[in-house]
Amino acid sequence: MARLNGKVAVITGATGGIGKTTAQLFVREGAQVMLVDRDAESLRALCAELGPRAKFIEGDVSHPGDNARCTAAAVEHFGGIDILFANAGIEGTVCPLTELSPEIFERVFSVNVMGVFLGIKYVAPELAKRGGGSIIITSSIAGLIASPGLGAYVTSKHALCGLARTAALELASQRIRVNTIHPGPIDNRMMRSIEGQASPDHAEDVKQDFLSKIALGRYGTNEEIAQLALFLASNESSYCTGSQFVADGGFTAQ
Repeated sequence: MARLNGKVAVITGATGGIGKTTAQLFVREGAQVMLVDRDAESLRALCAELGPRAKFIEGDVSHPGDNARCTAAAVEHFGGIDILFANAGIEGTVCPLTELSPEIFERVFSVNVMGVFLGIKYVAPELAKRGGGSIIITSSIAGLIASPGLGAYVTSKHALCGLARTAALELASQRIRVNTIHPGPIDNRMMRSIEGQASPDHAEDVKQDFLSKIALGRYGTNEEIAQLALFLASNESSYCTGSQFVADGGFTAQ
């Protein structure tokens, strides 16, 4: 359908499950993409797979200088930016708050919140130059509800809701839309990490506990989240801003 024909997207966390699948989908839908992540080898492989409409730059979203470089590279290669998919995120350590190290808490917040703030700070002016655009932020159902043992992650994902709403109001006059995506458990590396950390010897039991709370009875897929990101990136969501889009199989409906 080429729903993103002529659009340029910056995708952070591009080599993770959701990021990679979204990059593949965006390219199929006609977009040019700048892939951003810390893993240069994986970036190179993904870029080769996607072909000439994809470029990559290695960077840490929590660093202002890297955000400035990534933004400048996208403008240099593609002439501007229309979409920011601020997707980079880490889960941190699964443990009670009283056992959580300040260093881990700070790192999770730096990537998950500072990284999104910096993405908005540097990319939004480029979207404005194109007459507007879409900023999509990957939060989580952990941004809507709490989960014991995931204090740093939950706190960071809640913070993104306030950041997105503020950005939506501030940027609306420039025709820039800002929305958050809230995936439930998704069948990818991050969930394997959370399951394994929660109970190293009984990870499958942790998974079954999660499944028991999902109305649809299964984990979501990277593709399902990518499809939601595509809707928010496209003109089909032209009247959507400052909103929270939940894709959790009914987890939070209870």
